[in-house]
Amino acid sequence: MPTLVMKFGGTSVATLDRIRRAAKRVGVEVAKGYDVIVIVSAMSGKTNELVGWVEETSPLFDAREYDAVVSSGENVTAGLMALILQEMDVPARSWQGWQVPLKTNSVHSAARIEEIPTDNINAKFAEGMKVAVVAGFQGVSPEGRITTLGRGGSDTTAVAFAAAFDAERCDIYTDVDGVYTTDPRIEDKARKLDKIAFEEMLELASLGAKVLQTRSVELAMRFGVRLRVLSSFEEQSDDAGTLVCPEEEIMESNVVAGVAYQRDEAKMTLISVADRPGIAAAIFVPLSDAGVNVDMIVQNISEEGRTDMTFSCPVDQVARAEKAMAEAKASGEINFHDLLADTDVAKVSVVGIGMRSHTGVAAKMFEVLSNEGINIKVITTSEIKISVLVDRKYMELAVQALHDAFELDKVG
Repeated sequence: MPTLVMKFGGTSVATLDRIRRAAKRVGVEVAKGYDVIVIVSAMSGKTNELVGWVEETSPLFDAREYDAVVSSGENVTAGLMALILQEMDVPARSWQGWQVPLKTNSVHSAARIEEIPTDNINAKFAEGMKVAVVAGFQGVSPEGRITTLGRGGSDTTAVAFAAAFDAERCDIYTDVDGVYTTDPRIEDKARKLDKIAFEEMLELASLGAKVLQTRSVELAMRFGVRLRVLSSFEEQSDDAGTLVCPEEEIMESNVVAGVAYQRDEAKMTLISVADRPGIAAAIFVPLSDAGVNVDMIVQNISEEGRTDMTFSCPVDQVARAEKAMAEAKASGEINFHDLLADTDVAKVSVVGIGMRSHTGVAAKMFEVLSNEGINIKVITTSEIKISVLVDRKYMELAVQALHDAFELDKVG
C-alpha cells in the first residue's frame, strides 16, 4: 500500500470536535487505499501551559525533566486521535516517540533526528493497522531518555517520517489554507500560491513566514519530500492548498514569489573597531557563544585603520549581545569606541527563484522604497533573496508597496 503522512498542528486538534474533524480527513485517505501515518501536535496552548509549569516549578530546570513534561501534550492528542479513529472502525494505534523509536541525539529541548527505523510500524501495517498516530515533537536519546525537537518540531517529525517511509506526500494541516505571496493580514491582495519551490519556501520560512518550520523545509528539500500545506477548516479537493516541490515542477512563475517580513529586529553597530585580520571572528564568536542569532552583517570602511561593524539580531537578544561585547572588550579581545543599538527596525525581504535569470530586481525594490520615502538602513542579498532593514513604522507600507510593484496578486 502507498503511504501518506498527515500532520495536524495545535489549532487543528485544539478540541475533541476538531480532533474528530481531523480524524474524518484521515478516514478519507484510508478509504483511498493509503496506509496513513498521522503526526499530531499538542492541543493548542497546552505546550505553553506545560512550559509554564516547568518554569514555575524550577527556574533552573533539568532539561531532561523539561522534555519529559512538555512532550506529554502530544501523547494525549495521539491517544485521543487513535480512540476516535477506532470508534470510526478505522484500525489505528497511537505511538510515542520511544515506541517507534524515533532516535535523536542527546541535546534535550533541541534534539536532532538521527534515525527512524520503519520495522515496528510496518509490521503493524502488515497485520492490518491502517493508521499509526505518532506523537510529534519527541524522540528518544541514546541513553533512553525522552527528547524534544524544539518549537515547531512536529513539522520536522512529519517530514522525517515521510522520508523514512518513502511516503507519496506529506500533508501539513494548519489554520491557513496554503502559502501566500505575503501575510494577508497586511496585504489584502495577497494571493495563495498553488506551488512553491523548496528553496523559496526555505527562504520565506527563515525570513518570518510562520507556515512551516525552517528545519522541516530543509529536510524536505534534502530528501525530496513533497509537502502540501492545507487548512483543517475548509473543504478539501485534490488540488487544495500549496504544494512545496522541486523547482523543476514549476513551469513558469513570477520573478518574485513572495514578500516576507520580521517585525522585531534590532540593528547594532560597533563604532571604530580595529580593522585587522581576525576582527570579525573576535566579534562574532563571542556573540555565537552567547546564543545571539546574528543575521545581516555590514562592514563599513572608516579612517586610519578603524572600521564600523553593523549586524542585526532579534530585538530580544540585544541585552545578550551588549553583554557579550562588553565582556569581549573587557578581556582585550576587541576594542571599540561605542556600541549603538537601534531597536525600532524591521526586516523586509523579497524572495524568488526567478531572480537567478532576471536582472533589475534589486534596482526596482530600492526604487519602490525610495518613492515611498522609506530609508534603507542595511542591505543583504543572496541568489534568490534581497533583504533590507527599515524603520519599523514603515514595515507594512514597504510590504504593500513591494507586493504591488512586483504584481504578486497576478499569476506569472
